[in-house]
Amino acid sequence: MGKNKLKKFAEMETFSNVFQCVARELDSLQKAQPQNVGCKHNMAGLWRESYFHNENPIVLELGCGRGEYTVGLAARYPDKNFIGVDIKGARMWAGAREAEMNSMKNVAFLRTNIEVITSFFAANEVDEIWITFCDPQMKKATKRLTSTWFMQRYQQIMKPTGIIHLKTDSPFLYTYTTEMLRLNPYPVLCKTSDLYGETAENNYFQDARALQTHYEKQWLDRGLTIKYIEWQLTPLSQWVEPTIEIEKDTYRSYGRNYTSPQ
Repeated sequence: MGKNKLKKFAEMETFSNVFQCVARELDSLQKAQPQNVGCKHNMAGLWRESYFHNENPIVLELGCGRGEYTVGLAARYPDKNFIGVDIKGARMWAGAREAEMNSMKNVAFLRTNIEVITSFFAANEVDEIWITFCDPQMKKATKRLTSTWFMQRYQQIMKPTGIIHLKTDSPFLYTYTTEMLRLNPYPVLCKTSDLYGETAENNYFQDARALQTHYEKQWLDRGLTIKYIEWQLTPLSQWVEPTIEIEKDTYRSYGRNYTSPQ
């Protein structure tokens, strides 16, 4: 591991807005302290009371990367609480540091595996989820953040009226998610295969257009279209997983040192 990453990880430990517990640590924690849900690593049911100190809605950004949406939306909506979730601590450091330096009280970051998200939030604790430019996971459906496998887990922590936003460059993930929503009766509130080419005025597009992530700028530089879907996660008792064949994405992201052309 590079010195820069080690430095970031060390600094993350000092941030008051960061909670860290990867899956292997969670197993040990639950065995050692099964009743201690109020420890730094596990805030299930306590986010509003013990960290945000308000009753405002809680919004998650899953696979938050650098936390552009976590921080950006928090600045736009001071009456909501935002939590960025990712396993990549070196990337998360950027958003956590920005929020810490600007004393943003409605921002937190949780470094953990999204697969165990139900261990960190109680039933009905989450109001909204943003999924921004996640890996489409073309080889394994259960790893896709919009799969029925994850829908079942989100349902355990979200309110019955909870909203999910997907913003992606991936034709594969967009097609997969569209089919998942066709097979499972979730109300689709908004959907477009070309977010910035959409001509109709629609309030649902405002937040999706207002902020652009590091990776989104790469895709736009390359002439790719951005896709967006918003749906309501009404409770279901059973799910139907898509089985259709979907053409795989053929492009890749630029290297980590890439910068957009001026």
